[in-house]
Amino acid sequence: MRNVTQTQPLPLLKSPPPRSTHLSFVICHLSFLLLLASAAIAEDSAAQPEITPAQVKPHVFHLSQPALEGRGTRQGKRLATNYLIEQFKAIGLEPLFDGKYVQTIPGPDTEDGKSTYVGHNLGAWLPGSDPALKDEIVILSAHYDHLGKVGDKIFPGADDNASSVAMMLEVARQIKRDKTAPRRSIAFLAFDLEENLLWGSTWFAAHMPWKMEQVKLFITADLLGRPLGDLPLPLVFVMGAEHSTGLRSLVEATPRPKGIEPAFLGIDLVGNRSDYVSFRDARTPFLFFSSGQHPDYHTPNDLPERIDYDRLAQISTLILGVCRQVTQADTTPQWTRQPERSLDEIRALNRITTLVLKLDDEHAAGREKLTTTQRSVAVNLHNLTAKILKRGQLLSSDRLWLIPSAQAMLLTVF
Repeated sequence: MRNVTQTQPLPLLKSPPPRSTHLSFVICHLSFLLLLASAAIAEDSAAQPEITPAQVKPHVFHLSQPALEGRGTRQGKRLATNYLIEQFKAIGLEPLFDGKYVQTIPGPDTEDGKSTYVGHNLGAWLPGSDPALKDEIVILSAHYDHLGKVGDKIFPGADDNASSVAMMLEVARQIKRDKTAPRRSIAFLAFDLEENLLWGSTWFAAHMPWKMEQVKLFITADLLGRPLGDLPLPLVFVMGAEHSTGLRSLVEATPRPKGIEPAFLGIDLVGNRSDYVSFRDARTPFLFFSSGQHPDYHTPNDLPERIDYDRLAQISTLILGVCRQVTQADTTPQWTRQPERSLDEIRALNRITTLVLKLDDEHAAGREKLTTTQRSVAVNLHNLTAKILKRGQLLSSDRLWLIPSAQAMLLTVF
């Protein structure tokens, strides 16, 4: 992230019901069939395999090992690129870029006219199975680059963003294994240069294998392996749903893994933080999943052994469910000019500030005392959200104060 059960057959009737009870019999019969159908759907959904900690953990450890030099040097990126291409091939995904898994991001020509490059995006895809929908695209992405080395210090980037790359790979693997193939095509992208002004995703958005209007949903993720500020919170933030009709309800309809709670926030609260920017600006429906920053963000201590792999697997399973739904649905989310707002966003912010202040008051073990500035920022946002919740209505004018207060909290407290 840039810095900011099997059912028994119905019994056969040996004779038709009496004429006077025929209608009620039909109604009961249909209700019973609907009940069986609902049970079958629920059973099938529950039977879908989930992503496990044992599946995501090896990816994070591999991508954050010292040999990859923080995935910021040419050598480190080359090793990361080779690993990701091997994974795409092992999963059985097709190359996205004219028979290649690599999209070169060009740099300026040299003085003697030779071409250069500044990075590589990596992409693979699974073609849709429905002739009427296969030209519609769902994208799941995560950036794989990080900060590299500074002197002798390596910045491993286990959470930022090996955690999300692991999610992307295992979602791809599960969808490829599903008995029912996706109706829409789904592409899996590992972007380069996110840490450099989002240049990898910006280049891709301008040089896609399809037209932008074919992309029905863009999903990206950043920082999934640890909770915001290492707080004891089960929240994963879901941003961008407010800009598309039906997108929030789609996420809410996705089976929720135990231990994880989606918290919907407006994308304006965090600004231009990750690879969704080019798609948001093109008015393409998008979702950004993130757990938020923690004390080891952008430091050499962002290590694989500090990741909560149960949490990472649970969030990965949630995203898997969202991808399954949108690739199979009859309709897709539609961009809306007027963002849909709700008090749930305010409740989430109030919940966070309440916990931050409570832990500070209790001098919780392992947590540093808030500075005067940090506490002031937390108190300010807490009081603002409490006022809105007491009123029971979110006004458009509230956003003028809410955005800077939330961003100040992000920059100072976390």
